[in-house]
Amino acid sequence: MENLQPIGNPPTDQQPITSKRQLLLHLIPVIGFFPSLWTLYRRQGSREQLAVSRLSISLGFIWMLGYLLLTTGASTSGFFTLRLLILNSFFTSGYFLVSVWLIFHLIQGKSVRLPGVSNFANRLLGKYLS
Repeated sequence: MENLQPIGNPPTDQQPITSKRQLLLHLIPVIGFFPSLWTLYRRQGSREQLAVSRLSISLGFIWMLGYLLLTTGASTSGFFTLRLLILNSFFTSGYFLVSVWLIFHLIQGKSVRLPGVSNFANRLLGKYLS
């Protein structure tokens, strides 16, 4: 009976693992957008969680905007259709590769920042969502 922990309080050595798992969830391409949005909407979480959430939302919006613009251009253009669809596939692959790269950086314990996007996310989304 002495080794039992209270149900509501996890052990302190499990806290960083749970936080890392939550950050991994935020960095999953497309799916991680929604928990990130929820975290910023509630304004709860550590500074690292809020920063990763802002980065995830920014990457998601940039990808979605680029995807929609390239798809619209491909459907309305007669001559550039194939070129725009190929560019769209490269753009989508790049988004997924950047997300996987960020996940590997998080697992290794390195900084989860992108030079231009992180600053943009902190300025724009930091002003309105946190």
